[in-house]
Amino acid sequence: MRFPTAWLQGISLGESIACELRLRIINGTIKPGEVLSENRIATDFGTSRSPVREAMKTLSNEGLIRLERMGAVVLGLSLQDIQELYDVRYLIESFAQQRMASGNHEHVIANLKQMIDKMELTVKYKDSVEFSYLDSCFHEAIIIAAKHKRILHLWNSIRHIVLTVMLITTDEIFLEGETKLNAVIEKHRRIVNGLESKNVKLIQQVVQEYFADSNITLRNSIS
Repeated sequence: MRFPTAWLQGISLGESIACELRLRIINGTIKPGEVLSENRIATDFGTSRSPVREAMKTLSNEGLIRLERMGAVVLGLSLQDIQELYDVRYLIESFAQQRMASGNHEHVIANLKQMIDKMELTVKYKDSVEFSYLDSCFHEAIIIAAKHKRILHLWNSIRHIVLTVMLITTDEIFLEGETKLNAVIEKHRRIVNGLESKNVKLIQQVVQEYFADSNITLRNSIS
């Protein structure tokens, strides 16, 4: 599994290492209880220990590892952890979408529609990584459009883990074929239709339905 190129542009080597280790921890390649050595990771990535320490600090702040004197113990990410992250994501996106009910957001909605069109192309070309990237950009665009600093700060605190989980779950969804993928795309269209309506109750209903379905997909992919 590879990361979308755009995710890795402009980030430091330490952040890049954190991305790779985060993926290995969440997909289970690195198991809970394993001890990560700075020297070993530095050797594996062909770098000095400084960016490795940066990566370790990031993963520790995210709760994926516990830093100890002799190395870092992997804590991993349980299904309950992921569920709680998605609960927070639901609260963020529910707030952001309802906030967009007021004001003029035609340019944002036009951008969201373009992303959906591109998602359809990725299905045609069987590119799960690009689909995942567009999916994440779609939701992030809505959060940014809400223009709420504290909400954006909260999103940024869970962003990397959420995007990694999305990458893994999207890979699983692609195995289910075009019918499932088209259903996912249709869910995004309903979000756009809700935003265009400017009807707060309809928007809230669409968000609830979206995350209820996403939780089922999440459990099937991660459990």
